[in-house]
Amino acid sequence: MQSNGKRLSIALTGDSFIATRISTFTETLFLKLVEIIRSADVRFTNCEVLINDFKGYPAVQSGGTYAGNESYIADELKWMGFNIVSRANNHAMDYREIGLIETSKNLDRVGIVHAGVGMNLGEAREPKYLETSKGRVALISAATSFPTEARAGEARPDMQGRPGLNPLRYTITIEVTEEIFKNLVIIAKMMGIEVKEDAEEIRILGQKFKKSTKIEVKYEVNKRDLEGNIKAIRNARRMADYVLFSLHDHERGKSIFEPQQFVEDFARKCIDEGVDVFIGHGPHVLRGIEIYKKKPIFYSLGNFIFQNDLIRKQPADLYERYGLNWDSTPADLYDAREKGSPETAFMGFKWFTDKEEYWESILAYITFNDGNLEEIKLYPVDLCRERNRANRGRPILATGAKANKILETVAKLSEKYNTKITIKNGVGFVEL
Repeated sequence: MQSNGKRLSIALTGDSFIATRISTFTETLFLKLVEIIRSADVRFTNCEVLINDFKGYPAVQSGGTYAGNESYIADELKWMGFNIVSRANNHAMDYREIGLIETSKNLDRVGIVHAGVGMNLGEAREPKYLETSKGRVALISAATSFPTEARAGEARPDMQGRPGLNPLRYTITIEVTEEIFKNLVIIAKMMGIEVKEDAEEIRILGQKFKKSTKIEVKYEVNKRDLEGNIKAIRNARRMADYVLFSLHDHERGKSIFEPQQFVEDFARKCIDEGVDVFIGHGPHVLRGIEIYKKKPIFYSLGNFIFQNDLIRKQPADLYERYGLNWDSTPADLYDAREKGSPETAFMGFKWFTDKEEYWESILAYITFNDGNLEEIKLYPVDLCRERNRANRGRPILATGAKANKILETVAKLSEKYNTKITIKNGVGFVEL
């Protein structure tokens, strides 16, 4: 990052799973939130939907809800103030390459900068730039959580690449005791898997198990993906005044409220290489905030717009998962998913919309002065879980006891990183 002698403000939000027009609403606390976003120079969200008018063929695997949508969603995001979005997430290829292309066209149409996907890996990984009067801002977007076929592929001199997202893959090794390992060897042989008698590790259904003296799960980042993303950061650092890195991940540490250790290590590595703000999202809940080398790391900003049960079209695959017939309606599907009935439990899973933590989040408002981090304010956001399906998921500025509860949650989660947050008049202030 290079100093330009000006004060730059950045408004950051988490996952925007938007499905309806929101510009029609006039609720005071909703409009206050919109005003906060619009007041910033850089206005970011994770675009977790496709803006494709349902064009393209549904993928065999999706990120959960197939996130097809209407083209006017781009206009709604623009109306709300957003001018830069990440797109590397588990829904990026729900409608395969056509869905990707149509979304790009619509975001380009309204002038929103977007990063994280492309027609090959080079395009998906490259930084995208937002020009502001306060400086040039780069965004790199990557994801650890996605269907395998959603990963972009590299182009060669003699072969085109593959459309998809910018990946940050990882491998898992499950270390087990010798007794457990012996039982796994027996299972492997029953499955027809050849195992050497003196084997120290085996692979069953793609999962690696290793003999050890203890039981432990270890994560390791893919070396090529790590190097490729670091290269993109080094490129952006020399091309922009500020560099943002967005990571969409669902992996959990000791609980869903804590990131995996490899994500923490990667976030700090990004800062080491020149990133000014690391933006995490994906688990749909809030996680802690770390100030590392005077730069902020947000491990998860939670949901910002959460309307994934208002998408008006879903492919047959999703209906079949919940045991529904061809003539069932989207409302039938979403009802079945919420109930998670015993009859359909083996086909799917009970949806998580009944948990309060998925309906609370924050808007982070960051100010840089002459290139230095000056202030971080946290505005609490309520997604109105108690409302009916048609009205929940649209954010409002939280107030009163609800605001304090959300901010206290973030403060508690941030203690792990020795980050202190004070609460004044319903707003959190990160001590720098």
